[in-house]
Amino acid sequence: MKLEFNYYMPTRIIFGAGKLNILSTTPYLPGKKALVVISSGNSMKKYGYLDRVTGYLKENGVQTVLFDKILPNPISEHVAEGAKMAKDNNCDFVIGLGGGSSIDSAKSIAIMAKNPGEYWDYISEGSGKGKEVKKGALPIVAIPTTAGTGTETDPWTVITKTETNEKIGFGGDYSLPSLAIVDPELMLSIPSDFTAYQGMDAFFHSAEGYLSIKNQPASDMYALEAVSLITKYLPLAVHEGKNLEARSAVAWASTESGIVESLSFCVSHHSMEHALSAFHPELPHGAGLIALSVAYFSFMAEKCPERFVGLAKAMGENIDLLPEKEKAFSFITSLKKLIKNIGMDDLKLSNFGIRKEEAEILAENSMNTMGSLFKYSDPYKLSLEEVISIYKACL
Repeated sequence: MKLEFNYYMPTRIIFGAGKLNILSTTPYLPGKKALVVISSGNSMKKYGYLDRVTGYLKENGVQTVLFDKILPNPISEHVAEGAKMAKDNNCDFVIGLGGGSSIDSAKSIAIMAKNPGEYWDYISEGSGKGKEVKKGALPIVAIPTTAGTGTETDPWTVITKTETNEKIGFGGDYSLPSLAIVDPELMLSIPSDFTAYQGMDAFFHSAEGYLSIKNQPASDMYALEAVSLITKYLPLAVHEGKNLEARSAVAWASTESGIVESLSFCVSHHSMEHALSAFHPELPHGAGLIALSVAYFSFMAEKCPERFVGLAKAMGENIDLLPEKEKAFSFITSLKKLIKNIGMDDLKLSNFGIRKEEAEILAENSMNTMGSLFKYSDPYKLSLEEVISIYKACL
């Protein structure tokens, strides 16, 4: 057995119901003036989360400046605007409060607050120039109010360049949050459909990290536990939104999924969804993943069945007596069951206005803008024609 891997996980995680108030006393805040990044929606204000965060920070001697323009699929224009605000106000760290879009944007803003030029200068795929991030980033604090992306414990930030329909992930050691405060009480108000979308994003981060050829022992450990927890608790969180035990389990699974992404990588399932929501920004990322999943993973299970067996077991399937050819497809059986249990079994890409005529341009976009996952992470190398056929099967 030959083991070779690189393990780096510097984020301090403070996890638990009611832990948000630790902001008022924690010695682990990385500065004295924070740019607080939230979405353009009203949920952070409506539920009092913003006031609580700024109030606790004030008690801890930290000043705050608010940037509240982030879209569900965040765009590079707002990264530039937020970075300028951080610089103009001499902020020495950035807080992302909310879902993945707000925390991802906080990371990108933290990078651009310290580096010259335009954001896309530093993107290494698509039309990006691939410049080195020489000056790192301002320190980042992540406070998720959703359970899905795991971005509080990974370095990745996903931003869209609207003029070219490029939605690309990017990051490095400098964009790993120094502190993550994960309080499941902040997730009790999430509507059932978004609970499902977000929870399945965490599920796929974990499953993909396990399937990736970049997997390692630690990523496998976190991935399999996250898959198991989501299978058991996500249906409860969807149908019993105030169930704190279920919310806590899914929140931890999401945090685990971020660790998985830090130690391993997603596979091209995520590349394919990025193309969808780049062209159709009204499509929730998790919904796109769900719609793609059965066709995508069925194809991959046929081509490279070995790792699917571990995922099936993590989802509770008893596969020991099955013929070898059927074991991998037990994962597909469990996946369909989970999707049904969260009320998403009728979800199709056509529900969001996506047409078969788009399949080729979507396939080309996914392979050009997030091609590294196809090349360096996938256990089977998909052709353009195969990607097109998977898109068509999901409509």
